Amino acid sequence: MNRLLLLTLLCPLLLAACSPSGDPTNEAAGIQAANEDYERGPHNGRLLRDGDFALELTIYETNVPPHYRLYAYRDGNPVAPEDVTAIVELSRLDGEVNRFTFTPEGDYLAGSGEVTEPHSFDVAVTAEQGGKTSTWTYESYEGRVTIPAAIAEDAGIRVEPAGPAVIHDAVRLMGTVELDANRQALVGARFPGIVRSVSVQQGDSVRRGQTLAVIESNDSLRTYTGDVAGAGALFELADLSQVWIDLRAIGTDAERLKPGQSVRIRSATGSAVVEATIGRLLPVAGAGQSVIARVSVPNSEGRWRPGMTVAAEVAVGSREVALAVKESGLQRFRDFTVVFAQVGETYEVRMLELGDRDGDYAEVLGGLKPGTPYVTEQSFLIRQDIEKSGASHDH
Repeated sequence: MNRLLLLTLLCPLLLAACSPSGDPTNEAAGIQAANEDYERGPHNGRLLRDGDFALELTIYETNVPPHYRLYAYRDGNPVAPEDVTAIVELSRLDGEVNRFTFTPEGDYLAGSGEVTEPHSFDVAVTAEQGGKTSTWTYESYEGRVTIPAAIAEDAGIRVEPAGPAVIHDAVRLMGTVELDANRQALVGARFPGIVRSVSVQQGDSVRRGQTLAVIESNDSLRTYTGDVAGAGALFELADLSQVWIDLRAIGTDAERLKPGQSVRIRSATGSAVVEATIGRLLPVAGAGQSVIARVSVPNSEGRWRPGMTVAAEVAVGSREVALAVKESGLQRFRDFTVVFAQVGETYEVRMLELGDRDGDYAEVLGGLKPGTPYVTEQSFLIRQDIEKSGASHDH
């Protein structure tokens, strides 16, 4: 019986997965949100009183951009909006001040502009009615927390300024690790004969000059029993220090591929990652009429095992954008994708409008000022502290 053994020139390397460190001790001081008890008016807004005069502030955002609506009362009775003059100033964490004037509209005073996110600010209100001026100030915070610098450092919180970045346009493909056909050899006996012994097993590593099997020539006058070595191959040798990765593409994805393009390849578990380039597009279609892009990668540590399934991102283009953030800093807050801006030891949510993304960076179209320091690592800790502090969207 002919036996075909697969022998490698490389011992496989076992990979150990590392788990991320746990949460640090929660020593951060959370700033209480603007959902503390305060008097509310008939429209569920904040009611500010000055003697027998009262002003109710609401931020109306049902199917429209958020804007202020003010309702005035005297002795509990509505005051005509035409009889009231009001100004609201919002002082934000980064020093920006938003000023709103008001005009009568129906039974309320309508603010002069949009109240942009986040709705987190110090509020100063001035209202004049009947020759008397009333003023109020209060804090209205959301998505804000203070963490001492030493604790942030110990927790691994890292901050970088937002700025320009290169966004890569990538085609995402699946593929498999294959033996490099240029590094394979079939080994057979030099002459037909009886197999007296086999010194290796499938999967063994071998070296130059090593005996694999002993064959007794049929020309010998001695008689032996056992397997017969004929003209076929007895062993298959493969050098796994270099392997092929065949990526499969169809349709428009295939049309965008060409040799020389950069590609990032990840194993199915994510434990192995390699940067390489497409060597060639095979002239013969693969299964399902796919185009096969072949990539040759070094494998001295044995991470890429033939037969493994891999995922890949092929860079087919790139462009520089004026403002971007690292995707590692992105979190979900309410219905928004956000980052957390840093001002001193205080961190506050920034709701983002995003453009193109490539897995490393996300283009920012709105919601963040250029140069703003923001959290790039361990941002989930900031979100957790804000959630523990009871921060909510309330006005």
